[in-house]
Amino acid sequence: MNTSPARQRGSKELWLDAAYEMLVSGGIEAVKVMALAKKLNLSRTGFYWFFADLSALHAEMIDRWERRNTGHLVQSCQVPADNICQALFNVMDCWLDPKLFDAPLDLAIRNWARVDTNLKDRLDEADRRRLGAISDLFHRHGYSHEQAETRSMTLIYTQIGYISMHVEENRAERLQRVQRYVEVFSGTAPSKADVDRFLARHS
Repeated sequence: MNTSPARQRGSKELWLDAAYEMLVSGGIEAVKVMALAKKLNLSRTGFYWFFADLSALHAEMIDRWERRNTGHLVQSCQVPADNICQALFNVMDCWLDPKLFDAPLDLAIRNWARVDTNLKDRLDEADRRRLGAISDLFHRHGYSHEQAETRSMTLIYTQIGYISMHVEENRAERLQRVQRYVEVFSGTAPSKADVDRFLARHS
């Protein structure tokens, strides 16, 4: 049976997904056209059907990371909330749902940025967007500019620490701990109703 040309070259998403897996597991040095072709059991010429070169693949990978991680985090900060604890639980959704925030990918991007100055600039801008969105969230709920800025930095840097240190917790333990983080970040204990609503989303 002959394999169709489309099957032989795969799809753009297929190549991107494989590149992401290799980036997370082996770093950017592992992302090579021949290695990707071997992983996918496809001809390397299929790669060039979708990407002009490896740099074009890199650009697509970075764009996808920004949409997935920074984009979702900023959106979560804009979800309507009656109080600061509800608002922070919306942000915490990102840390618990890989579809909203891919933590291993974020770490891989940060490691990649150490050897790529252009990516470092993109990463710095992404961090500014994340911090700005969370700072605005605190400000909307009555915190001063200084308080909003400091609390947003505390929240983001705590999560970066979780990722960088490869902290491992079982899901039940993490879910119970989140409400304590919300209290620390906001200075306000969340109500039982808000906690129950958050836990129900992740049951």
